[in-house]
Amino acid sequence: MITLYGTQKSRALRVSWLLEELGIAWQFHAIDFANGEHKGDAFLALNPSGKMPVLTEGDFVLSESAAIMRYLAEKYGQGKWLPKLGTQESGIHERWVSFVISELEQPLWSMGKHRFALPKELRVDAMFAVVKWEFDQAAAVAETWIPEAGFVCGSEPMVADILLAQTLGWALGFEQHLPPKLSAYRDRLKQRPALAAALAKTVALADVAK
Repeated sequence: MITLYGTQKSRALRVSWLLEELGIAWQFHAIDFANGEHKGDAFLALNPSGKMPVLTEGDFVLSESAAIMRYLAEKYGQGKWLPKLGTQESGIHERWVSFVISELEQPLWSMGKHRFALPKELRVDAMFAVVKWEFDQAAAVAETWIPEAGFVCGSEPMVADILLAQTLGWALGFEQHLPPKLSAYRDRLKQRPALAAALAKTVALADVAK
């Protein structure tokens, strides 16, 4: 059985969304971030960084959301969710994965760190202007790349689409402005039934775990 460790709307959401798209059985282990469960011995044994998400499958343990998603798509995707290696589509896909993680996500995580994740004495209000500027710059670049319709690599959704759409949702949660094509793309992706299923399942399983 696959077990996903995390909180409902953290980076774990991108993994739970893909699990639902793949239609495979999985269970959710809700981590009580507010009370420091991610710093407890049991979780640190899975991921010494204390960061979420973590996926286990039997004795196999994997962290880092993009790596988890690639593993799941390769093993369970039946030829979907990742472009064929060596194609131009694969290059474009990997550009999106790298850009989302290194450029779009990082200013958002800096906002999160200075709002709630860092110790209070290390939070700096002046950081918000800096990271907003960084996010706006990255969003402007993504706006030039995103297609008017469909997905990042054509007519079928890929791992990068879930990474991008979840990150854009995170941006909206932090009250960041999205350019028009990115906003329309996010609106298209958020209608996918697997996203609603992942959110509902993680709520239900988190409630059971309490």
